[in-house]
Amino acid sequence: MNLLIVVDMQKDFIDGSLGTAEAQAIVPAVKERIVEAMGDRWQVIFTKDTHSIDYLKTQEGRNLPVMHCLRGSDGWQFPAELQDLSVGSSIFEKGSFGSLELAEYVRSLNPDAIEVIGLCTDICVLANVALLKAYCPEVPMTVRASCCAGVTPEAHENALNAMKALQVEIL
Repeated sequence: MNLLIVVDMQKDFIDGSLGTAEAQAIVPAVKERIVEAMGDRWQVIFTKDTHSIDYLKTQEGRNLPVMHCLRGSDGWQFPAELQDLSVGSSIFEKGSFGSLELAEYVRSLNPDAIEVIGLCTDICVLANVALLKAYCPEVPMTVRASCCAGVTPEAHENALNAMKALQVEIL
């Protein structure tokens, strides 16, 4: 079984409070990759950055004091282009950068291969790739650079290089 993990493709990271032109630009490629993976019978798993109203009191909120991805808000949702594709898929809500629950679930599936795409390359993609590599060290893992965007283009490139050092293939 092959897995495609779609990290935090939410409105707030695309065109909302933390959106970037680079994030907006990858949405068509992400949609195309999800459709292709589903057609090839890959299991597609989504994550959702999920915060509550007390976000600014958390360590992350003190370091990044921008309200985003509040559970139930418009910015917490997937964009229209991806909404229907997420129906019926596993969705992991995560209150921090990486998800131990996701890593444990993926390990329980004993996949043949893992591909990771999404936002932001230098934060949540990198954190989840590192966790998945720790939980599934022998599973080949790829990150599709054209389906990821970082906080800045430089941060995106730095994260891709860090993941290469973790023996992740960058496509």
